[in-house]
Amino acid sequence: MPGSYIYRNWDGTQQIMPFDAEAVMEAISDDLLADGDLRRALRRLMQQGYQTRDNARMMGLRDLMDRLRQRRQQMLKRHDMNGVMDDIAKQLDAILAQERADIEKRLEESRKDLEWKKAERTAGPDDESLQKMLEQMAARRQQQLDNLPPSPAGRVKELQDYDFMSPAAREQFQQLLAQLQQQMLNQTFKGLKGSMQDMSPEQRAELRNMLHDLNQMLQDRAAGREPKFADFKQKYGHFFPPQIENLDQLLEHLAQQMRAMDSLMQSMSAEQRAELESLMDGLMRDEQLQAEMAQLAMNLHGMMPTEGEPYPFSGDEPVTLSEAMRLMEQLQQMEELEQQLDAARYGNNVDGIDPQKMNDLVGSEESQALQQLQDLARLLEEEGYLESSGGKMELTPRGIRKIGQKALQDIFQYLKRDAFGKHPTHLRGRGGERTDDSKEYEFGDPFYLDLQATLMNAVAREGIGAPVHIDPADFEVYRTEMQTQSATVLMLDMSRSMLLRGCYLAAKKVALALNHLIRTQFPRDAIYIVGFSAYARELKAEALPQLDWSEYEYGTNLHHALLLGRTLLARHKTPNKQIIVITDGEPTAHLEQGQSYFNYPPSWRTIQETLREVTRCTRDRIVINTFMLERTYDLTEFVNQMTAINKGRAFYATPEALGEYILVDYVNSKRKRIK
Repeated sequence: MPGSYIYRNWDGTQQIMPFDAEAVMEAISDDLLADGDLRRALRRLMQQGYQTRDNARMMGLRDLMDRLRQRRQQMLKRHDMNGVMDDIAKQLDAILAQERADIEKRLEESRKDLEWKKAERTAGPDDESLQKMLEQMAARRQQQLDNLPPSPAGRVKELQDYDFMSPAAREQFQQLLAQLQQQMLNQTFKGLKGSMQDMSPEQRAELRNMLHDLNQMLQDRAAGREPKFADFKQKYGHFFPPQIENLDQLLEHLAQQMRAMDSLMQSMSAEQRAELESLMDGLMRDEQLQAEMAQLAMNLHGMMPTEGEPYPFSGDEPVTLSEAMRLMEQLQQMEELEQQLDAARYGNNVDGIDPQKMNDLVGSEESQALQQLQDLARLLEEEGYLESSGGKMELTPRGIRKIGQKALQDIFQYLKRDAFGKHPTHLRGRGGERTDDSKEYEFGDPFYLDLQATLMNAVAREGIGAPVHIDPADFEVYRTEMQTQSATVLMLDMSRSMLLRGCYLAAKKVALALNHLIRTQFPRDAIYIVGFSAYARELKAEALPQLDWSEYEYGTNLHHALLLGRTLLARHKTPNKQIIVITDGEPTAHLEQGQSYFNYPPSWRTIQETLREVTRCTRDRIVINTFMLERTYDLTEFVNQMTAINKGRAFYATPEALGEYILVDYVNSKRKRIK
């Protein structure tokens, strides 16, 4: 189902196929041609991913964000934060049951011992007195246990002052207390080892001093004084993660930990939240330490936000306090990772995202996909498609050829094999290139013998038998085509209207495709590309992919374009010269004394000067074929006048079909069937 994912444990069989550099170039070609920015085209590919040739999906940043969000939703739909206190309540119930059972066991053993002594007549007044004292002490303990508050927080607070009669129950409670204290402190101080119960007086003093010095640094920062962070880190660095290098990082770490705890509180019901707050207050029996912690929270709150957002947990699986804190930390890291992915989609450095964090929070598959995206530009550079220098990224000649090849493939991929034969001109002659069709041999034909057809003619004439006798009338030879040598100027309207109407991408793609076709299949032909708006200028094919849209100007100076095209074609002796004009509007500018004069609607002088240049091209035997991307009255009227003078052809084409029109027409003009 589209948009759905199944998450499973990584077992080593899953595999992310590496990026194919050639396929990547094909995937970015249209985006690159659209606005000419290679870096933006790569960024869009990283955003969206792409479909490989075998229909596999290569993940982009958007896909990774979807996977991350799905993973987060799975966590939220699975767990229930209102069960945080249930585990503590169960442990307390077990401790109290152990205490009551051991009290009864001790009383029972004492009674039996007293009865045995009485039976042996060895019991004395002290034995009975001790039994009575034990009974009274057990009754008081039972009374204390009966009077414990029902809430886990209240029980923890009361039991800290309770004198257990059961050594096992006492040890279990101390372990629970140590666990809760360590969870609470470790939420802020990751490097803290052990619980407060396990701390020596020196370690407790070090913790208090650290909190005091930390608060002093924050107060110095608030007062505009320079905090002595280097001294603080050297003395207390073991309390914090090793990657913290300055005070700002330390503050962000502490604020993040506090936000995680606040998110946990906000994700619970009001009753459960009050219960957890009461429990945490009851755990901190050191008043000086409690005061420093409160001061730290107040100082941090004044410098940066420490409030967390509630998470909409909707599951029914209860979690322990430690699990809940770990979930909060993971959810916060997911938010941070999502922000990094989102920022990378809009231009921030994707290399700054940690693949290991992606692996820990989402999965190995997504981590590998992220690393591939980070290596994308390096891969294209290693394969010779692009080069980077001084922060600038450009296509290499190989990359430009690949873009042209892709443009040519896009245009021809839907054409049938016979598309080139729609308008053949039959000419007699000798030589040329062999075709797949054959004909009866005539005197003077090149002897490209079709042996199979010749033998079949002999068999049909003589009948089945051996040997086969071949007569001259049986011979069939392959037909041939002759190829003409030509020089072409492709003129691209680069006025703003072409951009605004969405026509320029198609024109740019056609220019690259025609250039690639001629360079690879008709290397003796010449092609020039001329762009025209306010002025005309020759464009090199290698510059086309990264031609920036900001270069487009007002004005359609076809007069200057035809003048430049005629000058370029004058370099060639071939009689086959043509100009292909791609435009969406009539001329609105012309040259006078080297300056462009623009007027809209077009002035009479602009039209006349342009038609005069058409006449000069006609005199030089240059054929002008015009492809109109708009069917306006003024453009149609002007093109009619131009074709009346030049006898060239005019076509109306949509941007989508433009390439097929031009390239098929070009190939048709190259190949002439020989009878």
